[in-house]
Amino acid sequence: MRHVRGYQEERTTTTPFDMVMLNDLDRFHLVMDVIDRVPRLASSAGHVRQLMTDKRISCCAYTREQGEDAPEVTGWQWAS
Repeated sequence: MRHVRGYQEERTTTTPFDMVMLNDLDRFHLVMDVIDRVPRLASSAGHVRQLMTDKRISCCAYTREQGEDAPEVTGWQWAS
């Protein structure tokens, strides 16, 4: 008797950008690091830091709900 095994989805895989976020290497976290490490930005860029925190949360939630990266991540391009 033969037995065939295959991949069983258990929500243990994730997207490329989510993996980057899990390792704190995403663009949002990098901006937060700069704000945290440049003394003059601490008082003037708090709102930007909060925006980056919110973006991380929303991108993570989108990935968990949709199983893919958010369109703002996959469709991102350098502004010309």
